[in-house]
Amino acid sequence: MSRADPDLTVTAVLGPTNTGKTHLAVERMCGHSSGMIGFPLRLLAREVYDRVVKLKGEARVALITGEEKIVPKDARWFLCTAESMPLDRDLAFVGIDEAQLGADAERGHVFTDRLLRARGREETMILGSEALRPMLKALVPEADIQNRPRFSTLSFAGAKKISRLPKRSAIVAFSAEEVYAVAEMLRRLRGGAAVVMGALSPRTRNAQVAMFQAGEVDYLVATDAIGMGLNMDVAHVAFASLNKFDGHRQRRLTVAEMAQIAGRAGRHQRDGTFGALVEQGPGAFTPEEVLAIEEHRFPKLDFLYWRDGEPDMASVDDLIATLEARPDSRVLRAAPEAVDLAVLKRLAGEGWVRDRVRSPAMVARLWAACGLPDFRKLGVDPHARFVGRVFGHLSEGSGHIPHIWFADEIARLDTVAGDVETLAGRIAAARSWAYIANRPDWLADPVHWAARAGEVEERLSDALHLSLTQRFVDKRTTMLLRQIGADPRALPVVIGEQGEVMVEDHPIGRLEGFRFIVAPDAGHSDKRLLLAAAERRLGDERARRGGALVEAEDSALALTGDTGAMPMLAWNGLPIATLTAGTTLVRPRVKLDKALDCLDVAMRTKIVARFDRWIASQTMQRLPALVALDAAARDAGASPALRAVAAALVDRGGLAARIDLHVAVDGLDQPARKRLRAIGVTIGALDLFDPRLLKPGAARWRRALLSAQTGTPIVEGPPDGATVLARGTPGATLDAGFRQIATQAVRVDLVERIARSAHDARAGRRPFAPDPALAISIGLAPATLERLMAGLGFRTAPPENDRPRWVWRGQARAKATPPPRDNAFSALADLALFRG
Repeated sequence: MSRADPDLTVTAVLGPTNTGKTHLAVERMCGHSSGMIGFPLRLLAREVYDRVVKLKGEARVALITGEEKIVPKDARWFLCTAESMPLDRDLAFVGIDEAQLGADAERGHVFTDRLLRARGREETMILGSEALRPMLKALVPEADIQNRPRFSTLSFAGAKKISRLPKRSAIVAFSAEEVYAVAEMLRRLRGGAAVVMGALSPRTRNAQVAMFQAGEVDYLVATDAIGMGLNMDVAHVAFASLNKFDGHRQRRLTVAEMAQIAGRAGRHQRDGTFGALVEQGPGAFTPEEVLAIEEHRFPKLDFLYWRDGEPDMASVDDLIATLEARPDSRVLRAAPEAVDLAVLKRLAGEGWVRDRVRSPAMVARLWAACGLPDFRKLGVDPHARFVGRVFGHLSEGSGHIPHIWFADEIARLDTVAGDVETLAGRIAAARSWAYIANRPDWLADPVHWAARAGEVEERLSDALHLSLTQRFVDKRTTMLLRQIGADPRALPVVIGEQGEVMVEDHPIGRLEGFRFIVAPDAGHSDKRLLLAAAERRLGDERARRGGALVEAEDSALALTGDTGAMPMLAWNGLPIATLTAGTTLVRPRVKLDKALDCLDVAMRTKIVARFDRWIASQTMQRLPALVALDAAARDAGASPALRAVAAALVDRGGLAARIDLHVAVDGLDQPARKRLRAIGVTIGALDLFDPRLLKPGAARWRRALLSAQTGTPIVEGPPDGATVLARGTPGATLDAGFRQIATQAVRVDLVERIARSAHDARAGRRPFAPDPALAISIGLAPATLERLMAGLGFRTAPPENDRPRWVWRGQARAKATPPPRDNAFSALADLALFRG
């Protein structure tokens, strides 16, 4: 059976789906003393295996797939995937299903090889679509080509909403998330649906199909796997989408692929229909596509992919050369580099591999290891490392994979905890180990470990089914509403006590303040729909919250002042507005967050007014001096000098260097000075300030107002309770209430205390020694004190008893050495510093 023999009977049965081709092949195989059929899917092989077992008995029927092998000692009839067909067996009948897949870029060379080489001793039957006819004439000219017309009529039924789909409908989707979302919609609208996916174990898949076939549910949701001959009693096929990801890109289905899936509708003599869930857009059929599907007219194939099915095993180089050889026939094309060949070429570059494959037998063993599928979709390099480890064990010692490694890996996978991605990853890994266990000479006890791997895969498949339902179904109940035509305004939206937004007890997001946040696990495609649904149904709740904000107690409102951020106004911890520049520092403007655009203008105006009142109240409580200074600056009855000083202090947040305002300060009369003192302003030797502004709470509020007025993020302030800082550290600036002197920055109220103490201690213009206790308690360095005293108008005098002494510079000023002029101190010394 290794080479095609023109004298053997070869029959090709071509036609659309629902022509009974597979049923015919099974009947013909069972009529022979032995036989084999290769299928494109593991699930299809399993389905036909179960059917033949009922006819011939378990002891005489075998199932061979990559991950599953049931081969009784007396097996005579074999049901296999195309890749797993044992071509070395001498069998009376051989069948190849869906042979047109020879044009598939990924697996096509396998089907082409079976088309060319797999032959039965008495009969060979090739099944496929009519598009395969030119290829059969060119490659298998001895074949008797027969056309099987469809038993029933397949007609287009147009677009139907999911709520109006007829019973016995199958809805086809192209992703796990979409499959389960549609199934959940059917559960809510029509009582439930069966689910068929390639990720499910055969047992789970059979249980799902049994529910549908028994009438327990009237709807089936599946991937495009149903297009490959999975036989079910389906009357209508609805496409949830007409686009799929083919492993390389997102693309529209070909007409042949549409027809393959749509052809599942109808059973024997019962007519079937197909359609979409939308009337327009990418998910709708074009008139040309409908006509081609109804009349079964598709482009003929003009080539198939090929790779040598019997490569030369003399050496690794010969093997690679054979696999990369180009075909002789004009209708064959060299297959794109498959994963197995890419892995082989990677490993061939390893010296240790070369050392171990010095015989054809070891070359064959290496090639067998490279055939381990990349179930986990890791990519060539990671998969090559895994295959390399497998081959390392296969090529040393007993030639078996250590059972400890196998057992540990299976045990690690044998848990149903985790999310969907985790479970899917475990199933993919379990399939790898099942494949290994089903190789006859890779393990010391392959039967035991194959059973163990099968148990784990089934358990994980069931858990994946449950997990997908819990994660996607319950949270995705409106995922396909846009496609299926339902009206989001009809959704019964409910808001829980914690702000959770639910549709019939299924959470779809949260209402945080006035902003609706879609559930973080929602896919990108659902977000717009969920937002639209929520926006239409949450108006009353938002209006209620707006009213509650307007009536909120002061304790529920807050001004957040995080360093590096803009000042925000919050309500019950939720950000509501931003403070921006107003007419003055103490009268900032409230800018509402865009989330509140959902409210009407009148409500937004009330909320702004509520915050304005709260800000005025809090500013009066925390920064009374600034409020009074703002009033004085606007007092028409006040002197110009007072208004100028008050306005400058308001702009600077209540702290200003005296030298910057010396003209206005010099112009203050006694009533003005008295009013400033009543407000709380100290007119110091070097600075004007209100000591209350230096307290931590007032300082934080002041920094937030300054940030709003300047439009810059809030700066970092000094540590609470700090008196002296190292120059250059955060908060060591006059804006924060610290005057830089030498290498330190001293809080302005303490600078004033030292200045007053020095003034009180001096005896006219005679040298004096001030009490050092104050400077020491504050933490002033000697150099800082010396620079400060110089700035205050004193110069050093000869010490007395090792105590530094100072003298007022007014004495013999012409002979005195002026202090350094590296800052404002020297200029201030020339002013009447203690005036006022």
